[in-house]
Amino acid sequence: MSQVLHSPPPATTGTEPRTDTPTETPAQLAARYGLSVSGARPTLRDYVRQLWARRHFITAFATAKLTAQYSQAKLGQVWQVANPLLNAAVYYLIFGLLMGTKKGVPDYVPFLVTGVFVWTFTQSSIMAGTRAISGSLGLVRALHFPRASLPLSYCLQQLQQLLFSMAALVVILLAFRVPVAASWLLVVPTLALQFVFNAGVAMVMARIGAKTPDISQLMPFVLRTWMYASGVMFSMDRILADRNLPAFVHVLLECNPAAVYIDLMRFALIDSFHRDQLPTHVWAIAAGWALLAGVGGFIYFWKAEETYGRG
Repeated sequence: MSQVLHSPPPATTGTEPRTDTPTETPAQLAARYGLSVSGARPTLRDYVRQLWARRHFITAFATAKLTAQYSQAKLGQVWQVANPLLNAAVYYLIFGLLMGTKKGVPDYVPFLVTGVFVWTFTQSSIMAGTRAISGSLGLVRALHFPRASLPLSYCLQQLQQLLFSMAALVVILLAFRVPVAASWLLVVPTLALQFVFNAGVAMVMARIGAKTPDISQLMPFVLRTWMYASGVMFSMDRILADRNLPAFVHVLLECNPAAVYIDLMRFALIDSFHRDQLPTHVWAIAAGWALLAGVGGFIYFWKAEETYGRG
């Protein structure tokens, strides 16, 4: 038998070059092949660009929600005006007649109806924003779109509903012989500032409501308290003049954003509501609240963009 001899492997000195290549990290592999994280938060500029590209969807979604809101009711869209009018009638009965808050307030019915309509716009926008994500999880999980579209569309829906109510308000103003004046044009900037403020707060509440849906059960109590501090049913300047309140409480009530927008609307529409009843620098306060809530709320909502619909 022949014997096969095996020569031993050559000795290594440790100086030979390595033939294996280091393993790439997942991040390096993703960069090489142009991959990106699914659902990652875009930059703020890109996010704004995406929202603008979907402006038609936001408008159509708001209009569809408004149309469907009373589709099952026999009176249909009449309830868009009837609901705030009925609220105003109840407040007039309780506060105007029983509690006597109409004493010393000229044009009390236009005063009250204006306050109720403007407050309802803020209240409904915030409540809708609270449920914007948690109540639309099927849509959020099925489609890819900037999630801020939802609270913005709900706020736009409430603005459209307010415009229907404003038509009824004009009839009430004329019925109580409130003259048409150039100051009515101030309604446009007032509503623009209020819409930005409402949208910002709605986006804050949308992010909170996405993580804590129970917040929607608490908000009606918070909003009711806010309403009573906003002069919806009574003249705020008379309350501040008749009571010896601490200075900081006086400032808080004067700078209350809901009261500021209500007073601006009353000043624009009702000739008996005079400039001296407005807080000092009222337009600066209104613009400041809109800027703070609008920009701050938008950034706060955008920061959690990739978390909505998960968990």
